[in-house]
Amino acid sequence: MTAHVTSARPALRAGILGGGFMAEVHSRAARASGATLYGGASSSADSSRRAAEQLGFERWYANADDLLADDAIDVVHICTPNSTHAHLALKAIERGKHVICEKPLATSAADARRLTDAADLAGLTATVPFVYRYHPMVREARARMASGEVGTLLSIHGSYLQDWLLEPTDDNWRVDRTLGGPSRAFADIGSHLVDLVEFVTGDRIATVNATTRTVFSQRSQNRNIATEDLVAVVVKTAGGAVGTLLISQVAPGRKNALVLEIAGDRQSIRFDQEQPEILWIGQRSGSMQLLRDGDRLDATAARISPLPAGHPLGYQDAFNAFVADSYVAIAGDAPDGLPVFADGLRQAQITEGVLRSAIDGTWEDVSVAALAQEAALS
Repeated sequence: MTAHVTSARPALRAGILGGGFMAEVHSRAARASGATLYGGASSSADSSRRAAEQLGFERWYANADDLLADDAIDVVHICTPNSTHAHLALKAIERGKHVICEKPLATSAADARRLTDAADLAGLTATVPFVYRYHPMVREARARMASGEVGTLLSIHGSYLQDWLLEPTDDNWRVDRTLGGPSRAFADIGSHLVDLVEFVTGDRIATVNATTRTVFSQRSQNRNIATEDLVAVVVKTAGGAVGTLLISQVAPGRKNALVLEIAGDRQSIRFDQEQPEILWIGQRSGSMQLLRDGDRLDATAARISPLPAGHPLGYQDAFNAFVADSYVAIAGDAPDGLPVFADGLRQAQITEGVLRSAIDGTWEDVSVAALAQEAALS
């Protein structure tokens, strides 16, 4: 009788750049996905040391360059201000490291394309955490749309509302254009909503007409603020559906209210991120609320539904599932629905279209074909 010996795959050694809230989320997800928290670096040696102590890194680096130069690190999680993403991600790719980069992938579509092309050329896994894809009920909505249960897509209604910048004394590095980029509300949270629209429906937004508003031109530490507090967008899809999207960081009482409702000619489906265990199914003859139950969901939803029905899953669970899939991709597989740099590029392109529309007051073409032609000519 022959004995077959299997060896466990070595744990990935993860390096995390940044020491704030998102670094905490990434570190928990990396640990849950079996990685070694090999090391971290933040904005200074002191903050790197503190982050290492708080988040459980094995070591800390005086700066990002030192972390990126360490050949022992397999994958880099980039959780730093938006304006640094392109430089750090490109440097990580050049060092042969896989990358998980916070959104927006870059503050310009040109930089996002350079990163996407560089990762593809290097053959590296490079992902962006559009993690709301990883709520099981989002996957269920997508499966119902793909199966034809919803019917022909007619309309889209979506919003992403928060209130953390409601007061003029509320401040953050994101409001500073030099750190956060030319778009704030749309690039930060609107990109999540647009990604869900295209992911769930399987349709692409073709044209946009937008208006933006900056409520406070000054905040406590920042002056001459030019980035938007709220955005309203009318969209048309390649398949002919029409929709409205509202994004705000100044909506009183709304903490993280991401809602997507799509209407087909047979059913409507509504997902509310603050109630992620429920999918509302609307029908003319009677509507219902579908509760998450892995035994009764589509296989694509059941795959990321690790707990039994009645045991709620939330944001960190979705993030853990995204990071786990990123690590599976690093190992050579291709998990369904994994958001990669190309998806980050798509959102950067749409963001620029929204800003152009808001300035010019015109419809902007953000169709895949138009953007590919634009890229070819640039």
